[in-house]
Amino acid sequence: MQTLKATKNDKLDAQTFPMAGKCPFGGDRIGGAVGSPPALSDWYPNRLKVELLHQNGPQANPLGADFDYKAAFEQIDLAALKQDIKSFLTTSVAWWPSDYGNYGPQMIRMAWHAAGTYRIADGRGGAGEALQRFAPINSWWDNGNTDKSRRLIWPIKQKYGNALSWGDLMVLTGNCALEIMGFPTYGFAGGRQDAWEADNATYWGPEIWDPTDVKSFDSMVTRDKRWRGQNGDADYDLENPLAASHQALIYVNPEGPYANGDPMGSARDIRTTFTRMAMNDEETVALIAGGHAFGKSHGMVSADEVGPPPEIAPMEAMGLGWHNPKGTGFAQYTMTNGIEGSWTPNPTQWDNAYLENLFKFEWVQTKSPAGASQWTPADPDAPKTPDAHVPGQMHGLMMMTSDIALKVDPEYRKVCEKFLNDFDAFTLAFSKAWYKLTHRDMGPKERYLGAEVTLENDLLWQDPIPPRDFDLIDAGDIAELKQAIKATGQSVSDLAFTAFSAAATFRDSDKRGGANGGRLALAPQKDWAVNQRTVPVVAALRQVADAFNAKAGGKRVSLADLIVLGGCAAVETALADGGHSIAVPFTPGRVDTRQDLTDIEMFEWLKPVVDGFRNFVADDAAAITRVSPEELFLDRAYLYSLTAPEWVALVGGLRALGANHDGSQHGIFTDRVGVLSNDFFVNLTSVDLEWRKSDETAMTFALVDRDSGEARFTATRCDLVFGSNSQLRSVAEVYASSDGEARFAKDFVTVWNKMMMLDRYDVRGRSL
Repeated sequence: MQTLKATKNDKLDAQTFPMAGKCPFGGDRIGGAVGSPPALSDWYPNRLKVELLHQNGPQANPLGADFDYKAAFEQIDLAALKQDIKSFLTTSVAWWPSDYGNYGPQMIRMAWHAAGTYRIADGRGGAGEALQRFAPINSWWDNGNTDKSRRLIWPIKQKYGNALSWGDLMVLTGNCALEIMGFPTYGFAGGRQDAWEADNATYWGPEIWDPTDVKSFDSMVTRDKRWRGQNGDADYDLENPLAASHQALIYVNPEGPYANGDPMGSARDIRTTFTRMAMNDEETVALIAGGHAFGKSHGMVSADEVGPPPEIAPMEAMGLGWHNPKGTGFAQYTMTNGIEGSWTPNPTQWDNAYLENLFKFEWVQTKSPAGASQWTPADPDAPKTPDAHVPGQMHGLMMMTSDIALKVDPEYRKVCEKFLNDFDAFTLAFSKAWYKLTHRDMGPKERYLGAEVTLENDLLWQDPIPPRDFDLIDAGDIAELKQAIKATGQSVSDLAFTAFSAAATFRDSDKRGGANGGRLALAPQKDWAVNQRTVPVVAALRQVADAFNAKAGGKRVSLADLIVLGGCAAVETALADGGHSIAVPFTPGRVDTRQDLTDIEMFEWLKPVVDGFRNFVADDAAAITRVSPEELFLDRAYLYSLTAPEWVALVGGLRALGANHDGSQHGIFTDRVGVLSNDFFVNLTSVDLEWRKSDETAMTFALVDRDSGEARFTATRCDLVFGSNSQLRSVAEVYASSDGEARFAKDFVTVWNKMMMLDRYDVRGRSL
């Protein structure tokens, strides 16, 4: 009998299939297996992908739900770990030799590109889950040969095992690389927990390339759909929530927009991209100038000669990509981004040579051996830089178009000149900008681990909350405060809405937002249209807090705590009125922050365009988004880390409580508003009601009695999706059943408490 084998195309060949005798029923050919296309998304590309809420679930995690990364990490001798990393950095291996005998620059790039995917618009990206290990990021053109960097540090990961995540190791290796080259880092915090599967949810842009076209990387680096207008136009703008100027790049094309070698156009792209990464002009210059003080760029081979990226490389490539067939394929033959050369005469030493050379010389545009646009000094007597591998061989210096951009842009030039004249200021700026770059997605400092944590309270991007300087309220105080809240006359609906609104800014992507800090009472949140219903409630609760704190001695209640407590008390009342005796958990300990500790510009990014939980759609939503309200609703549920059942239960409860942002009746499928009932689900799934769109936009609907023609309820797409989407409806039917209300009440309390506690890393655990 012949054995099963694969052809060169890794497809089964019918000629080699084992055939002891042909089956009379046929079926002697295999055309697919689990996951083979076409899949649901091929057949129904516009379906709401609810299953994304369960991505990276516990089943994918080999460490199990009980693994305590914080406890494991804190057993590591950090000094010994850093010494192991630093020893490796200057010990070259034959299969991928280090440039200049030092892996430092290569590892800085790895860490930088791991962290640099972060974007402020939705908080996604960053080094936190080490997603650089998986597609699509591991195979982006901009991440060429970072696969080699991770493979080089595998022995260190292997030695420290599960106590050291890939996310922490990559960032720490970048820090160690800076330190061995004379740069004083600002600090390091561990606490990043790795993902265990590829991210199939994040939107990286609308452009599509042919991943099988391995000889044309130009098709991967595209920008044709994400921008409005052309570079230099008055309305030139990058689509939200994107940050990168091109698909498959971390930042900008180093050859300039459209690879056209235009420095001023490059400056425009740099400012847009780095602003979307939450970096100001000074931080931007510090990162670019600081990073380019080290190492070199690689462009000795034409891009169309390099093999496919890791995700589609052949089996024998061992999970590595970008095979270079020229020469050894590495060392002096290395190909990465196509630009060739170094920025400084001493590429493994922290100094100010990058800025000195950038401003001292005139630069002439030229081409790399791979054909990429780059720049060389016009002065033939300009300093030279040593070859990274051939002893005694020297080369001219190199600048990228994105480097020349810092010189021609007036604002960037001012920062460069400041750093050129004050090397100490440059050093401090780069150290703080690097710390921000590599820690921006980690959230509050309660999550930071290790002996090198920088605990200063002056880093505004960390959304600081002052330390608690008062005793916590106890059970007796909580009971007293509940009565005081009820005495204000605020309705169950208003109290629940306000508490939810305080928590609703949270996003699990970068651990920002949430009720802690009481920022609902501060700008910009207090001024958002979606929060206007909370203003009188917050004012009433502030009076309760002031009265209690005036007589409580060492105890105090924060406004942040009282807002949440008011919501919990309202839910308890709604439960009782619905016949459910369930206590709603409340955990005190929130602290009020101050306006001067709130970065208004950065918090403005948390303002929703669509918030289906509160049935909010901004007035200009139709003009600024091509995404449906239910898709943005799913996105927000994802940022809350909700499962599909939690999403359904939470919305059903909010609708029963009447928690629409404007007090409208959309989705309030009950005549018992403020009572925790399953009426929302009963009427949503009723076959006696017909859904009719209100107009051709199909944004609002009427639920009409089939027999009488009477309109019973009104609804939005964010209400009816729970009855139209098959996966969400299957959950809604559980709660709509005759035995479903008790389960719904219990599940709603659980997910309500989850929402109120999403940002409580001070009690949830620092490494969560």
